Amino acid sequence: MSTSEPPTISEAISGDHKSLDEYADRIRSSTSVADKTKWRNQLTWALARHAISEELTMYPAMEKHLGEEGLQLTNTDRKQHQAVKEDLYKLQSLSPSSSEFSPLLDRLMTDLHEHIKHESEEDMPRLEGKLSREESQALARSFERTKMITPTRSHPSAPNRPYFEDFAAMLAAPIDRFKDLLTTFPEKEELPKKHQSLL
Repeated sequence: MSTSEPPTISEAISGDHKSLDEYADRIRSSTSVADKTKWRNQLTWALARHAISEELTMYPAMEKHLGEEGLQLTNTDRKQHQAVKEDLYKLQSLSPSSSEFSPLLDRLMTDLHEHIKHESEEDMPRLEGKLSREESQALARSFERTKMITPTRSHPSAPNRPYFEDFAAMLAAPIDRFKDLLTTFPEKEELPKKHQSLL
């Protein structure tokens, strides 16, 4: 992808996946509880927004363009997302000083990588095969815009299908964003450039 050309949906999602891995690595490599906490908060913020934005934009596109196959794929994705959301829900309020924290982070990232593998090997090739580059870029823009209005914390008991999910997200997002004001995060300069532009 050239730097001047907008990303496709695969490229946008892959970029997020790389950032999520980076945040998990920063949690693991940080030496203080305060630093681990701010990177845990960053991982929570990014992963919650990413998952819901996929469910609201990419999954409906898969069901529309891939029909029954798309529905089967997104059912698998939603189950994988649910496992990730449940782990993230526990992690987002657990102190990094807890003996449960590192094993939970490892489980979360293992579940996430299983999902990423499914997306990169199954979902994205099939969806991209049905879209023109312009359609894929438009879907990527929708994915990125949706992240601006979604909740910033995990809510595993919320519905995960449009339109119920849209309504639940709109209710949770303002509360999450208020909590963000009272939460520590990494400094802007510490983040990947992609996420610096979102702050």
